[in-house]
Amino acid sequence: MIAATIPAQRPPDARLLAIDAAGQITQVSRSNFPDLLRAGDVVIANDAATLPASLSGIHSRTGATIEVRLAGRWSLEPEAVKDFSAIVFGEGTYQTPTEHRPSPPELRGGDDLRLGSLHATVACLLDHPRLALLRFEGSFEEIWRGLVRQGRPIQYAHVPVPLAIWDTWTPIAGLPAAFEPPSASFILNWSILDLMIRRGVYFGTVTHAAGISSTGDPELDARLPFDEPYRIPESTARLVREARERDGRVIAIGTTVVRALEHAAETNGVLRAGEDLATQRIGRETRLRIVDAIVSGTHEPGTSHYELLRAFVTNEGLEHMNAELEEHGYRTHEFGDSIFVERMNVTAASVSPRNQNGEPLAGAFSPHREPLI
Repeated sequence: MIAATIPAQRPPDARLLAIDAAGQITQVSRSNFPDLLRAGDVVIANDAATLPASLSGIHSRTGATIEVRLAGRWSLEPEAVKDFSAIVFGEGTYQTPTEHRPSPPELRGGDDLRLGSLHATVACLLDHPRLALLRFEGSFEEIWRGLVRQGRPIQYAHVPVPLAIWDTWTPIAGLPAAFEPPSASFILNWSILDLMIRRGVYFGTVTHAAGISSTGDPELDARLPFDEPYRIPESTARLVREARERDGRVIAIGTTVVRALEHAAETNGVLRAGEDLATQRIGRETRLRIVDAIVSGTHEPGTSHYELLRAFVTNEGLEHMNAELEEHGYRTHEFGDSIFVERMNVTAASVSPRNQNGEPLAGAFSPHREPLI
């Protein structure tokens, strides 16, 4: 796979690799996403707008230059901006790969951070020298103004040009809540939404504070995703209930939507509306109660986004997906291509991957004969 380097949300050549419940692979243009849907399906996307969550400044005690990347908060309420968890780096910019960024000066409780017009205090470290709980000074209105004036989008070295905040906002962006863009929703535009609805597909949203995707430290990366607040409207919960009544599928646009819906699922498969904090990890051992399929970007094995896919598809399915993505040069990261993965029916005897014309591709595989849990 190739890193996507151009910050275009909907490039005309964007592609979509789809794996259905039998394990069959189809490759189509991403603009043909509605063709994978059926009347009665419900598509749910994350409508969180992206915060300017990267702040440059000074560690007052040492005078060292630092970068703070906000990484977590406990509520979506606009007033809840006093306390953030954050990753702190030493001197440098996004142009240096995250894994090569230097550590900050030693952080201690009570340290003052000068972040432009914003002042923050290190309340405590969170079991890692680079991860801290920061407490911002001022009213919530002053903190919001400071974020807007001083912050910029979190960015990584694979995109060489500076990102503007509008590069990271999806077409349905609403409440500023995400620390990095819920980029799976880049697949959407108003024409696609209109076509979906005219075909009898229902559309709903959740608001989920999508977290950071990389910290530059293997120990911290192993903790991802961090706890993330979310809000599910009653209208979305009702759409899910109605989909179950008519045997429609629930299709999540992005890993954050899966995490929110599955965290809010009762043991009987009923979805709770309201606000909560997603604390769980989703992977091979997860028994999905709500979501039948996911649209996501392409991610490298070992990342939390990739591991979440194990709840939908077998190891062999993921290996074959990776082989197809590699062979056909799919683009990774937030501005890359997309995948559509339906929860696999592991009783299928075998699968035949197919191209966008429905013709078989070489290299069929057989999924595990074991239950999805």
